[in-house]
Amino acid sequence: MGLLESDKALSAYELTEFCRDRLGFDLLPMSVYRILEFLEGEHLAHRLNLANKYVACSHITCDHEHDVPQFLICKECFHVEEVGLKRTFINTLEKAIDEAGFHLASHQIELDCVCDECSREETIEET
Repeated sequence: MGLLESDKALSAYELTEFCRDRLGFDLLPMSVYRILEFLEGEHLAHRLNLANKYVACSHITCDHEHDVPQFLICKECFHVEEVGLKRTFINTLEKAIDEAGFHLASHQIELDCVCDECSREETIEET
C-alpha cells in the first residue's frame, strides 16, 4: 500500500514505519523484505539498486506489452519515474557490452538525476 501511494522510492525500513504509523501494526523489516522479494518476483515492484529502495511497478494494472522499464531517480528527494526504452536500444547496448568483453547482468538501468522540483529549489537557493 505504501509503495502504491508514494511517488518516491521507499526502503524496507520506511515501509515498516508506514505500517506502524499509518496502518497501526508492527511488521518486522525481515518480513517486509520477504514481501518485497515476492512482489519483485511477480513484477509488481522493482528494487532500485542505486537508491537501495523499492518502487511499485507503474504498469501493474496494464495487460499489454511495454518497453523495457528503466528508472530515473532524483538523488535529492528520491522521486522516481519509470520510463520505457525500446527493446532495440537495449539490444544495441547489450551488443556493445558483449563486444567489450562483459555480459549484461540486468536490463534495468537506473539513472542518477535531479528532478525538476529539486532543480528549481537549487536555483532559488542560489539566487
